[in-house]
Amino acid sequence: MKTILVTGAYGFIGRNLIASLKCKEDIEILRIGSKHSLRDLEEYALKADFIFHLAGINRPMNEEEFMTGNFDYTQHLVNILHSHGRNTPIVLSSSTQAEQDNPYGKSKRAAEEVVLSYGREVGGDTFVYRLPNVFGKWSKPNYNSVVATWCFNISRDIPIQVNNPDAEITLVYIDDVVDSFMNKLDGMNTMNSTDFYNIPRSFSIKLKHLEASLLAFKKSRHTLVISDLKNDFERFLYSTYLSYLPEDDFGYDLEMKHDNRGWLAEFIKTEHSGQVFISRTKPGITRGNHWHHTKVEKFLVIEGEAIVNFRHIESEQIIEYPVNGRQLKVIDIPPGYTHSITNTGTSDVITLFWANELFNPDKPDTYYLEV
Repeated sequence: MKTILVTGAYGFIGRNLIASLKCKEDIEILRIGSKHSLRDLEEYALKADFIFHLAGINRPMNEEEFMTGNFDYTQHLVNILHSHGRNTPIVLSSSTQAEQDNPYGKSKRAAEEVVLSYGREVGGDTFVYRLPNVFGKWSKPNYNSVVATWCFNISRDIPIQVNNPDAEITLVYIDDVVDSFMNKLDGMNTMNSTDFYNIPRSFSIKLKHLEASLLAFKKSRHTLVISDLKNDFERFLYSTYLSYLPEDDFGYDLEMKHDNRGWLAEFIKTEHSGQVFISRTKPGITRGNHWHHTKVEKFLVIEGEAIVNFRHIESEQIIEYPVNGRQLKVIDIPPGYTHSITNTGTSDVITLFWANELFNPDKPDTYYLEV
């Protein structure tokens, strides 16, 4: 059993780190937050086999609290270990602001030196991370993260303020931060040529592009067009945005187009990978009887029984594919074949459809022809 102490355990990084630590076996987690006393800190520090020191102050009531919360607290932690002859490994969460001469930066730099000196004196492993802006789930909005604040506000129709749209910020993703921290716990990648460690991957983005991405995420609920998520940053940002949705607003309605056949609804659209829609078809009803020059589709019946019929537009031969919801089978719809799907059962058929392009009413590439 390995005992892990996490200071700042109830903050943004601490909560995410602890969520990952809980997934490991043979780990006991000791948490220190702002409500714990220095006596609690001493008790837990002396039990710990490894320390993640994430506690700190970045929004104090007065500037003197920077040194108290960052330097003094770190010094107290190290003094506890020193006085009991401990050489416990420490990961320190610092900031790129430590390179600046503002009060916050000075306090973080002082805390760094305390930890580094401790490591040199006792021969213990110390890992000092100068983190840029970190984004991801559970960051506190309207605090010190533009991503958290904008995700929170945009998801609630609250205006955001963009003072300099062309300003560029550097971001690291919370999962990358946690993974790097966990690697140190597991004894991975401990060699470093300098005193400071960086998160292996970072992202730079202008504020105007950040705003545009977040607004597109919100708009997608109405247009159904999902942003291009092929790059990691957009995927991470979309996950982050969804984590700030109000708990009474996780769901949204789709437009269902009803007729005598049943109904049909579009589900997801993409600019580059087509769209997905779903239909309910009554017994004995046929959908389709059309063909495409270039557009291709996939049909998947998930409930009921049906037959998908094909006929090459230059042939009289009909090809039949029986399908049902008991044995899922995807049917590809090649171009140049008129096709239809008929409910051959006694209950409604539910079908998922995918098309490789968005429907364009000006050029639908859909031509009526009975199979």
